[in-house]
Amino acid sequence: MSDSGRRRPPLVADKRYSKAKPKPKPKPKAAKPARAKAAPKRRSPARKRGPIAAFVLGVFRFVFRMIWGIGWRVGAVTAMILALGVGYFASTLPDLDALLDGRARGSVTLLDREGNVFAWRGDQFGGVVTAQTVSPHLRNAIIATEDKRFYRHFGVSPRGVASAVRINLRAGRGPLSGNGGSTITQQTAKLLCMGVPYVPEDWKSETAYENDCRQGSLWRKIKEATYALAMEVKYSKDDILTVYMNRAFLGAGARGFEAASQRYFGKSAAEVNPAEAAMLAGLLKAPTRFAPTNNLELSQERGALIIGLMHDQGYLSDSAARNALDNPAELSEAAEAKAGGYFADWVMSSGPEFLTRNTTEDVVIRTTLDQRLQKAAEDAMNYIFENKVREGSKAQTAIIVMSADGAVRAMVGGRKTKVSGAFNRATQALRQTGSAFKPFVYATALELGYSYDDTVEDAPLTINIAGSGPWSPQNYDKKFHGIVTLNEAMRNSLNIPAIKVAQSVGLDMVRKVAEDFGIQSDLAAGPALALGVSESTLIEMTGAYAGILNGGSSVTPYGLVELRLQGESEALMDNGGTGIGERVIREDAARELIYMMHNVIENGSGRRARLEGREAAGKTGTTQAARDAWFLGFTADYVTGVWMGYDDNTPLTGVTGSGLPAEIWHETMVRVHEGTEARPLPMLRPAPRAAPRQVAPAQAQPQRPRNAIERLLGDILGNR
Repeated sequence: MSDSGRRRPPLVADKRYSKAKPKPKPKPKAAKPARAKAAPKRRSPARKRGPIAAFVLGVFRFVFRMIWGIGWRVGAVTAMILALGVGYFASTLPDLDALLDGRARGSVTLLDREGNVFAWRGDQFGGVVTAQTVSPHLRNAIIATEDKRFYRHFGVSPRGVASAVRINLRAGRGPLSGNGGSTITQQTAKLLCMGVPYVPEDWKSETAYENDCRQGSLWRKIKEATYALAMEVKYSKDDILTVYMNRAFLGAGARGFEAASQRYFGKSAAEVNPAEAAMLAGLLKAPTRFAPTNNLELSQERGALIIGLMHDQGYLSDSAARNALDNPAELSEAAEAKAGGYFADWVMSSGPEFLTRNTTEDVVIRTTLDQRLQKAAEDAMNYIFENKVREGSKAQTAIIVMSADGAVRAMVGGRKTKVSGAFNRATQALRQTGSAFKPFVYATALELGYSYDDTVEDAPLTINIAGSGPWSPQNYDKKFHGIVTLNEAMRNSLNIPAIKVAQSVGLDMVRKVAEDFGIQSDLAAGPALALGVSESTLIEMTGAYAGILNGGSSVTPYGLVELRLQGESEALMDNGGTGIGERVIREDAARELIYMMHNVIENGSGRRARLEGREAAGKTGTTQAARDAWFLGFTADYVTGVWMGYDDNTPLTGVTGSGLPAEIWHETMVRVHEGTEARPLPMLRPAPRAAPRQVAPAQAQPQRPRNAIERLLGDILGNR
C-alpha cells in the first residue's frame, strides 16, 4: 500500500526537541554619547643613573637597613632594661610616710624671755603638709613655677628636656649644665638621692653628700629618670607632690614648705595668700639667693614673676593677680631679726653640742633675750655711728645689756647686726681693758677695810720692773694732783693712785678679786695690772660689773634658761633662772664702790653718760694709744658694757672711753629705760670723815704685800 500523498505525524522526539522559537530582539537602547578615550600617557624613558650615584644610593640603603636592624633591637633591649630598672626601684621604694622628713640633723628653736620665737638654728622641719592640706595658692604656685604639665606626664618630660638643652646651648653652656628640664617627679627623685641614704661615716659632711646627689652627669640623669618613672608607678601624683613639698630646702635652714612658711611669715603653709605662696615657690630656684631674710626686695621681685605665671596659667584672676602684685609678701618680726644674730650664736655655743650645734633632735631653748632691749641697743649704736662718727669709718663696737644676776638681755657683736655665724666682738674679742679695770683695784681695798675718802698721794712714781728696768707711769693729763681721796682718784681715773693702792693691798689680792668677779683671762703679774693692761672680753667685764651691782657676788653671764625636746613639757636642762655665784666682797664694800662709780658719771670722766633723772654708776677705759675704748656701767635695773675699736688694733682717732663709748652707753640706757620708773642705786652715801687716813705710798721696789688679813688687822689697830 502506498502512503504517498499522506501527511505523517511528527515524531515524539521531534515534539520533545522541537526547535525553540526565536527570542524577540530587545529594543535598541538610546545610544550614549561617545566619551572621548583618554590618550595613553606617554612614559618618559627611564633615566639611567650614573655609576657613582648608584653606588652612593646603594651604600645609603645598606647603612639605613643596618641602622634600622640594629636600632630596633637596641631599642627593644633598652626598653627591657628600663622596665627592669623601673621595676627594681619601685620594689625598693618605702612607704610614703618614711620619705617626708629626710633630715640628718635636728633643729633648734629659740624663744625670748616672753616665750616668743626669735631665732632658728639647724634644719627646721615645721611638720608634714600634703597636697590636700596645703594652701591651694601654694600648690598652684609650685606647679606653675616648676612643672606646669605635672599632672599630665608620666614622670619625665621629653619636651622639657629638649627645651632645657636648647636654652643651655644658646647660653654657651653644656647641654646638661644649667637648666635641667626636670619634672617635679625628677626633682623629688634627686631630693631622695635616688634612694641612697645619708651615712655620716661615708661622707665628709652632709653638704658633700647633697652635692653628690645634685650632680648633672649623663649617667646621673638616666638614673634620675628611671627612679622618677618608678615613683610614678609606686605613688600617686599627689603623693609625689607631698614628698616634694616636705623635703625641698627653702633657705635659712628651712626644710619643707611648712618650716619655710613659719620661718618667713610666722604662719602655717595652709594659710599663705597668693603673694606669700609665690615668694615661697620662688625659693625653689635658688633658696639662699632668693631667701627674703637675705634680700627681701629680690625675693619680692621673684615672687612677682611667679604671680605672672600663675595668672597666665589660669590659677589667678586678673584682680587677684593685681592685688598680689600691689601687696607683696612681708617678713614676720621674727624673720626680720635675721635668726637672732650674735645672741643666738652665743646661746648655741653655750649649750651642750649634742643638743645644740650637732643635735639630731628637734630642740626648743628658752633664753633671756629681751627683744625690746635688743632693738634699743642696735638703735643706739646706729644713731651714734650715723651722727657722731665720720662716714666710711671701719671702727667697730660691741654692746651687752645684762641684768644684775647675769641674764643677758641684749647683745650686739658688731655694726652689722643682721648676721649669723659672724665674729662676735662681745664674746670673742680679747682686748685690753684700760682704766675699766680700776674698780676691781678699789673693790679689793674697800673689802680690806679702806674707805672711799681715804687718801693717797698722786706724785711722780718710778718702779723697777724685774727684767724691764725702771717704769714711770703717767696720768692721762700728764699732771700730778697731790693728795687725793680714793673717790677722787676713781672719779678722775688717775693712774698713779690706782697703782699705789693696788700695791698697798697686794697685786695677788687684786687678781684674786677680779678673777672671782668673773674675769677669767690671764691677768698681768706686775703693777701695770692696775691700769688694765690685761685682756678680757666685753661679756666678762660686763658680768664682773653686774657682780658689783648685785651687792658683791660673782656672776656667770647666761642666755640659756631652759632646754627641752620639741613636744615635751619636761626640761632636759634648767639653770634655775640665775647666774649669781659666790660672794666676792662684802655688801657694804660693794655699796661704797657703787657710790664711787656714781661720782664718775656725775662729776668725773664719765659725765657724757649721765642720765637725766636716773642714778647711774660706771667707769671709762682707754688703752695705750687708744686702741680700745670702753664704758661700762649700770643703773638699778641693768648693766651695760660698750667697747669700741678696730679689729686690726689700729688706734682710734680722738676717741677715749669718756667720748663715743660713753655716748653709745647713754643712748642705749635712755632707750632701755624708756617707760620704766627710775629707781635709786643700791649705794651707801656716807658723810666724809673728819680725819681720813692716807694709803701707804708704794715703794720704789715693792715688796710682796703682807697677808690681807694681817694687813687689815694692822690697819684697824694702828689707824682706827
